Amino acid sequence: MAENITSLPSGLLPDEASAAWLNKADNAWQLTAAAMVGLQSVPGLVILYGSMVKKKWAVNSAFMALYAFAAVLICWVLWAHQLSFGDDLIAILGVPKLSSVTQAYLIEQLDDKMIPKADYVFYQFAFAAITVILLGGSLLGRMNFYAWMIFVPLWLTFSYTVGAYTIWDKGFLAHRIIDFSGGYVIHLSSGVAGFTAAYWVGPRHQSDRDHFPPNNIIHMLAGAGFLWMGWSGFNGGSPLAANQITSLAVLNTHICTATSLLVWMFFDLIFHSKSSVIGAVQGMMTGLVCITPAAGVVDSWAAMLMGVLAGSIPWYTMMVLHKKSAFFQRVDDTLGVFHTHAVAGLLGGLSSGILAKPNLIHMFYNLPHSRQGPGLLYSVINRSQLIHVRDGFNQMGYQIVGAAFIAAWNVVVTSLICIFISRIVNLKMHDDDLEIGDDAIHGEEAYALWGDGQRHPRSITPKIPALFRRI
Repeated sequence: MAENITSLPSGLLPDEASAAWLNKADNAWQLTAAAMVGLQSVPGLVILYGSMVKKKWAVNSAFMALYAFAAVLICWVLWAHQLSFGDDLIAILGVPKLSSVTQAYLIEQLDDKMIPKADYVFYQFAFAAITVILLGGSLLGRMNFYAWMIFVPLWLTFSYTVGAYTIWDKGFLAHRIIDFSGGYVIHLSSGVAGFTAAYWVGPRHQSDRDHFPPNNIIHMLAGAGFLWMGWSGFNGGSPLAANQITSLAVLNTHICTATSLLVWMFFDLIFHSKSSVIGAVQGMMTGLVCITPAAGVVDSWAAMLMGVLAGSIPWYTMMVLHKKSAFFQRVDDTLGVFHTHAVAGLLGGLSSGILAKPNLIHMFYNLPHSRQGPGLLYSVINRSQLIHVRDGFNQMGYQIVGAAFIAAWNVVVTSLICIFISRIVNLKMHDDDLEIGDDAIHGEEAYALWGDGQRHPRSITPKIPALFRRI
């Protein structure tokens, strides 16, 4: 062994800062993947939210995302990471400790992986941050910013950590659910929680509900681009190594996404006679979300099939069912997060229970205590002494139970959090502020340009800056 080590190039030899267990390639990829997930939020969702809303809400929407990113990081390293991935406390939660800010913990080896725990803390923080920001997409254009400041740490602490611990770490559903990168933990939870919070916060101003054009479609596409390409790190980072599953997960991510986008465009063309840029972005999003729980454990043909489902079923729920349902109409989900994340995340989780390939499951969940079974399809067509039909049905049962738990937990906990916050501050802005937007909330505006979607400039009465009004 010593001879093999000394024969390595000098740059790969262990030293004081590189332990013998550290794989520098895995470490470099994991840090890159985590940074890519972070870029999906900042600047990705900051740009997307700031441009996809009406001009008067651009600053507020972008700032909600930026604040959440910073707040989640501090909460994550102080207590939330240990709640999600720490020592066992109860069946749904770990022990809160300050380990994640200590050198002794951060530079240790992560289980049997060849990376330090600091990589995992950062990677999982980026997951947690984007989950909260995605949830916020349901609340744009009316939530009191001070209520949002309280909501973010509370929801992270009492909702997100429970899903992460229960499915990904040591909880009662751990090692049973197939959730490669967060179809349930991230997307189903953000979609359900966002819809629930939207119910409690209440609707936007009626004029905004009637007319809410994006203020900059080109910038919206730029934000969407950060999301799409950043998903290479989102799904590619889950194996925690630069291996074959990583490569498959990245390719499958883009296959499913492209398929979903094209299918969504096809439906827009058939039923609305025009291809919508906003629709294409929604189709891109549903494809990314749908493949997330399955990216590294399905064949590429299955990823393409999931793309067809992701571009059609959420399209129907958003474009048809939403408009016909009094229930959906009663809740003002600003960006349709329920459809793009809850519906697509559930679709991906159930598809994983059908299409997951046994050998890929074994390669990814290669742990003695892992009990994930084969997809239902393979348990039927590959029946043998090792694979039984009941294994596939059992796995589908776990996928359904996991989805039900995540959905129910988020409805209850998000409701309790909103009720609690409403006792401290108003969840919704005042009506006067809702009419004005950014200038009333932050004293800032996004552009020195004309109004919201008008074809001709309207006359504007100059305002004296607040600084001079106080003189």
